[in-house]
Amino acid sequence: MMLPNAFCSRVARVALVAAVALTGLTAGCSKPSGTGPATTPTIELLNVSYDPTRELYKDINTAFAKHYLAEHGTEVSIKQSHAASGSQSRAVIDGLEADVVTLATWPDVEAIAKAGLVKADWQQRFDNASIPYHSVVVFVVRKGNPKGISDWPDIDRDDIEIITPNPKTSGNGKYSFLAAWGAVLAAGGSADDARGFVERLYRRTPVLDTGARAATATFSQKGIGDVHLTFENEAHLEVDESNGALEIVYPKRSIRVDPPVAVVDGNVDRKSTRHAAEAYLGFLYSPEGKAIVAKHHYRPWTADAKGPPEGFPEIETFDIAFAAGSWGDAMKNLFGEGGEFDKIYQPAGASN
Repeated sequence: MMLPNAFCSRVARVALVAAVALTGLTAGCSKPSGTGPATTPTIELLNVSYDPTRELYKDINTAFAKHYLAEHGTEVSIKQSHAASGSQSRAVIDGLEADVVTLATWPDVEAIAKAGLVKADWQQRFDNASIPYHSVVVFVVRKGNPKGISDWPDIDRDDIEIITPNPKTSGNGKYSFLAAWGAVLAAGGSADDARGFVERLYRRTPVLDTGARAATATFSQKGIGDVHLTFENEAHLEVDESNGALEIVYPKRSIRVDPPVAVVDGNVDRKSTRHAAEAYLGFLYSPEGKAIVAKHHYRPWTADAKGPPEGFPEIETFDIAFAAGSWGDAMKNLFGEGGEFDKIYQPAGASN
């Protein structure tokens, strides 16, 4: 069950009953440290997530509820809340009673930690710095790829309009900005070259939606733009729902997307839901959880991986450290007040 938006002041608590036995949790993730499941008939969790994960967590929730019932004899109901990642982070800080957050970027979880709701060691709670899956930024184009787009230089043309969400509010928007910026650096360009390239892209961005799913609707449903910069998982959903009207193009290189997860300590301790909340996030690392993650076109993390997960195309990737130094540097120099985005983006109708 999904909440219609992330800005409600209180979250309705409605129980969903799931009662089918399934296999137990397997190795590869942190084990719940709580003393045991709560004593209420149904444990109620709220997962506050970012825009494109609706379909993923609908399936995860169903599977986990069955697993937890079989493992602990207790029913679990999981609600979802989805919006732009930055907005979701602020909503939790302002009182949205999340048990867990599954957000798009490190700064969004770290902001909740700095507010005192998540403990400072949240990245050490689960494997891979609490990043259970990855993605990459890809292109979605119209059927037949009429503009002949195959790599980043191909979208640097006056006849191409770009759709991407606002990096001020959206994790997808931040990663798309970083993908474009980093692609120039990875090709041997300078910071000035990257700045010029990204500035030209945003000059040809007619709509700057606040979140990833809204940007998807702008491109696929409203028919605006020639190329949509988005996460691989969102691109697959967009293309699948287009009835053949859209295609995915993988550029030569792109940024590795690292969406982190965390238990909201301040809330789970007060609500006595820690055990179930930790088990829920741990389930993402289990074989069953990874299979669901891959089904929805996220790239599940594996400790000994030598290449992309089975069924995913190879793509050269770089990380946030390469593109910007660190998330702290990116937030200050690229997305912060007076940063690169503020300098280069001129909203339609604004004067210099």
